[in-house]
Amino acid sequence: MALDDAVRQEISQLIESHPVLLFMKGNRRSPQCGFSATVVGILDSVLPEYHTVDVLSAPHIREGIKEFSSWPTIPQLYVRGEFVGGCDIVQEMLGTGELYEALGLEPVEVVQPKIEVTPVALAALEQAIAEHGGAGRELHLSVDATYQAHLSIAPRTRADVEAIAPGITLLLDPISASRADGIRIDVADTPNGQAFRVDNPNAPRVQTMTVRELRAALDAGDPMELLDVRTPEERAIAAIPGAVLLNEMVAARIESLPRDTRLVLHCHHGGRSQQAAEQFVALGFTRVYNVVGGIDAWSQEIDPEVPRY
Repeated sequence: MALDDAVRQEISQLIESHPVLLFMKGNRRSPQCGFSATVVGILDSVLPEYHTVDVLSAPHIREGIKEFSSWPTIPQLYVRGEFVGGCDIVQEMLGTGELYEALGLEPVEVVQPKIEVTPVALAALEQAIAEHGGAGRELHLSVDATYQAHLSIAPRTRADVEAIAPGITLLLDPISASRADGIRIDVADTPNGQAFRVDNPNAPRVQTMTVRELRAALDAGDPMELLDVRTPEERAIAAIPGAVLLNEMVAARIESLPRDTRLVLHCHHGGRSQQAAEQFVALGFTRVYNVVGGIDAWSQEIDPEVPRY
């Protein structure tokens, strides 16, 4: 059956509108099949942002994309308007390094990370493997673009890297391996019972910036988003030139920016801005700064005409 013109146009517009587009079952946060989950895991490990289309909620797209791409299965990945392939091809391209080139990324050097597993975590992992492993399924650790770690049990692939983890076999994809050296896996008590805790020393953290460093950066015209996290009432009393009050509209705009955008946050003394900065780091931003001493330090060290309160 020929592909309906309206469906063809809809698919074409989706592909043209998104540099990286994945037609999948489910969505990025909740894949509904193992193949879709695999491709999402790979993309999450290299890209902070990409678009997905849930074909389960759009049956006309589900059938139409197969004919459009001349490819019989889902998921299907498109990059800059070009069809890349399905799950097997994406996995193979990850292993050969071709995926980085297709996505316009610098290749990742394959490293063998050293990972510490505490005795209590080792016992819990061995129990999980005994219950859910078998038939070629092994323990995997993935570290996504926001440095969030995820443990799973799945078949080994050709691209997997085996970590140096005494007492247990732990597999990672090459990109996760580059982010995992020094990770420590433990078990922690939570309100819902015990859970694995993965501490990653490589994860981005909030950095500090003095008011003198901020002044120098502003004078030099360095690109940044300078955000004021105080209340409108406080801002009416005193403000740093160039700072933008962080409200819902501004927050939505910031969240749409590339994750390497330089974010500089300030409040009155630095406490509230530290908390806000940590939230942006959790969203995957890698260059987040908190102004030490806040606007009060600015008034004392940089511009005494800015009122103190």
